[in-house]
Amino acid sequence: MRSVDLVGVGLNATDTVIAVDHYPERGSKIGYRDETVMPGGQVASTVVACAHWGLSARYVGKLGDDDAARLHAREFERAGVEAQIVNVAGAASHKSLILVDHDGERTVLGRRDPRLTLRPEEIRREWIVNARALHVDGYDTAAATLAATWAREAGVPVISDIDEPYPGVEALLEKIDYLIVSRDFPCALMGETDYAKALLAMHERFGNILSATTLGPGGVLAFDGKQFHYSAAFNVPVVDTTGAGDTFHAGFIFGLLQGWSLDRIMEYSCAAAARNCMFTGARGGLGTVAEIEAIVATTPRHSAPAYVTPLLAIPA
Repeated sequence: MRSVDLVGVGLNATDTVIAVDHYPERGSKIGYRDETVMPGGQVASTVVACAHWGLSARYVGKLGDDDAARLHAREFERAGVEAQIVNVAGAASHKSLILVDHDGERTVLGRRDPRLTLRPEEIRREWIVNARALHVDGYDTAAATLAATWAREAGVPVISDIDEPYPGVEALLEKIDYLIVSRDFPCALMGETDYAKALLAMHERFGNILSATTLGPGGVLAFDGKQFHYSAAFNVPVVDTTGAGDTFHAGFIFGLLQGWSLDRIMEYSCAAAARNCMFTGARGGLGTVAEIEAIVATTPRHSAPAYVTPLLAIPA
């Protein structure tokens, strides 16, 4: 088994992106401007983005035996990603209908056959340990936990993209080195209403190297056990926010494997996410490393949320 820079274990999806002027009200009937079918999915898109920037990559996941599965296979091959796919006969691959309004905000409707759940016995240790980093989303929690356990034993750093407190996710969180979650996750998991307290409690409980949360246009806030770090989001013309988080995680992994400082990693990640939002689809605007660094150098930023500034004043 060849060694790669990154292995990802987690979701894939075929996205149908539907552009509408506004989100429909209940019981209403509206038209839409256009629709585009393209590959997506949290981990799959992160892995493809990293490959796009020159990292060698492997994807581990599950698909049906339909046209969507063949679309993903072609896209992984085109991107140069080694795909370790478990196919399920007679099953439809994971699909998402994504409504994108005039501001670029997306609403996702997902459908996934229960047979597409990746089980621990369907993954192989050699797929995981022959890599410089492991990325998981936690959806198939048992398989992700086993992969993270193998990675931890082999000294492979584990990065996460987790947006919901799935059943049993606590066992996985204990194996994560760089715990990067969505905005609402810390409070939901820790039963806290105060955002900063929830993030600190999550870090203390699970002992991660870094605990961070993406905040959409609010940027990203991270805690390294000593102090908070913050990077503001870049103010770009938004077409579609689909895949912003996936691209952010790809940027984080890319910078981590380059040995960059945390501040530079966070800046690059925010810029990568911003550029992708300027185009349609989860992977529509990945851009080059030079194009992303140009955003860092020249693009104005959104203001930090009100609760962030006091946290940054806390001494290390």
